[in-house]
Amino acid sequence: MEKRLPNIVERFNIDGTPGNIAPLGEGFINDTFFVAMEGESRPRYILQRKNSNIFKDIPAMMENIRKVTSHLKSRIAAAGGDPSRETITLIPARDGKFYLHDGEDYWCMTLFIPDTLSYTYPENEGIAEQGGRGIGRFQALLSDFDEPLTDTLPGFHNIRFRFGQWDRSLALDPLNRAASVRPLIGEIEKRRDEMAEFFTLIENGTIPKRVTHNDTKISNILFDTENRALCVIDLDTVLNAPCLYDFGDSIRSYANTGMEDDSDLDRVEMDIRMYKAYLNGYLSEAGSFLTGIEREYLPFSAKYITYEQVLRFLMDYIDGDTYYKTKYREHNLVRARAQCKLLQSIEKNLGV
Repeated sequence: MEKRLPNIVERFNIDGTPGNIAPLGEGFINDTFFVAMEGESRPRYILQRKNSNIFKDIPAMMENIRKVTSHLKSRIAAAGGDPSRETITLIPARDGKFYLHDGEDYWCMTLFIPDTLSYTYPENEGIAEQGGRGIGRFQALLSDFDEPLTDTLPGFHNIRFRFGQWDRSLALDPLNRAASVRPLIGEIEKRRDEMAEFFTLIENGTIPKRVTHNDTKISNILFDTENRALCVIDLDTVLNAPCLYDFGDSIRSYANTGMEDDSDLDRVEMDIRMYKAYLNGYLSEAGSFLTGIEREYLPFSAKYITYEQVLRFLMDYIDGDTYYKTKYREHNLVRARAQCKLLQSIEKNLGV
């Protein structure tokens, strides 16, 4: 694939001649590259190979991103901000589309935002609070967005859909792994009813749908050099969904004292200080549009999203590791155990 990269880059509407192209990050889903240009004054870019096994309609996904970023740029400019730094800038291909299909893969390109910081975990409560501000502001800027978005990930965070997948996985058990993880399966099953009851509030409209990011781990926010939240990135999963999904997924990331795939469960707990810091930052931006029922279910959303991730990691392990990238044979099982420990700690700390 690396040999194709220079040709792919040149098929986008870039300024200058591409120089070094290097892998960037370790995403579970897409492959990301940093593109340096010849000449110090030239802009730099981010190139991504989109995973068409996960995202079945990449043209529609990119149109969602185009609509959302266009709205964000308009709102940011009206507020006196810098649209080139406070949201991503899509670079069109030479044919005018915001994606490229080279016969094998789908690619997209965005402008690199310089002088920024990123984190894999919040180093202190101040960063957690800024992360909350970043996601809260992202949602607030899109609270008046009224264009239709394509549902490019049907069933995403839909626990009824996940239960259907889960039941099929247990029934098929292609590698005979289910018997060895019965205690974890029991953790999924004993919380099943309350998760379905929560989702009913979404289905009947009691909890409203908004424009949300749906993958709000801290690494998807860029911070400026003063550690202020600057830009929300990686908008592949932007959808019409409850804003509670974003909050819950953030807490799963920000308030975990261990790693998502921590093999030492003694390191995994929910840090209530990080939770409160993130909550304060989030409400400072999102408080203007949240309803009472949304505020009430903020704590439960952390439980809901973490539970779903336990289910998905364990399901992928049972299926034979067909969805998430893994580094070793039991990687998904380690992830599931770590997330289950976090789930139990969330229940204890938040009383949900």
